[in-house]
Amino acid sequence: MDKMDVIRNGKVMTRPKVFLSHASEDKERFVNEFALKLRQNGVDVWLDKWEMLPGDSLVDKIFEDGLKEAETVIIVLSKNSVTKPWVREELNSAIVNKLQKGTRVIPIVIDKCEVPESLKSTLWESIKDVSSYEDSFEKILASILGASIEPKIEVGPSYTASVIHQIDGLEAVDNLVLKISCESLTEWPDDPIEPEKIFTEDNRESPPKSQVMESLEILEDQGYLSLSHYMGGGPEAWGCHYRVTLFGYEKYCKAYIPNYAEIQNTIVSAIVNEQIYTNQELSSKLDIPVVITTHVVKLLENNSYIKASGELGGRIAIYFVSAKLRRALI
Repeated sequence: MDKMDVIRNGKVMTRPKVFLSHASEDKERFVNEFALKLRQNGVDVWLDKWEMLPGDSLVDKIFEDGLKEAETVIIVLSKNSVTKPWVREELNSAIVNKLQKGTRVIPIVIDKCEVPESLKSTLWESIKDVSSYEDSFEKILASILGASIEPKIEVGPSYTASVIHQIDGLEAVDNLVLKISCESLTEWPDDPIEPEKIFTEDNRESPPKSQVMESLEILEDQGYLSLSHYMGGGPEAWGCHYRVTLFGYEKYCKAYIPNYAEIQNTIVSAIVNEQIYTNQELSSKLDIPVVITTHVVKLLENNSYIKASGELGGRIAIYFVSAKLRRALI
């Protein structure tokens, strides 16, 4: 491996080159330790005390070896450095390189001082205590390495990853509560639902109880379900049960049942053309879940397309089909 390479997170990366511009008066109190910390974190820092030997040309070393090769220039601003002609020259060179080749310029302010005009539009890092600046160091290091210091976005609760289809007027959590409620119904679309039995810890889709209770109130207010409260029932009971309304189940079907419009047409066709007059027979012959056929039959009855009567065992018998339902198939 080349001496200019470093292993970071299991990958071989080129060491970033950094020029550290500063006043000599700031070496002992800040610059030397700061430069060493950068080196210890894989940064190739150009610091005059490490790079220059007796007899070297000051101009050549600083401007040709240091500034010219630097990908990042750190300007240490203090009450000492802002008055130094050399620091001004290095800053001017850094600004030119920034404009010409995209060199990153990072001002670090360690004293209360006048920031040069050319840096006032650049984000500074202020260090108020030169003996303790870990947070600032991490930000500066991240900037040099082109890394992000944003906290990782963790995976949210399981219920937030549920597939939610749009139902106009409903917030996502209310939509999810309606979805889980309707999916719990297997035979009759308005069977009573006890929320503690379906919104359990085992159900990874389930929102927290407080959110479910709030959603139930909102869904009732908007006509998606009918909610009843009661006293007692044991420590595990939520003190309520509810039924999904015809409107609520229809909204669910339109959002979540694939090809629902075609299913409706198939059921209507079977009623009109094949004289299949019970929900259970429709389910069996059309291979459609009985809860769906039952809902469609009740929807047709609600809209006066048919007349039907309920019988024991969850059977609904159609005894009248209106002319307008027949006409709807034409």
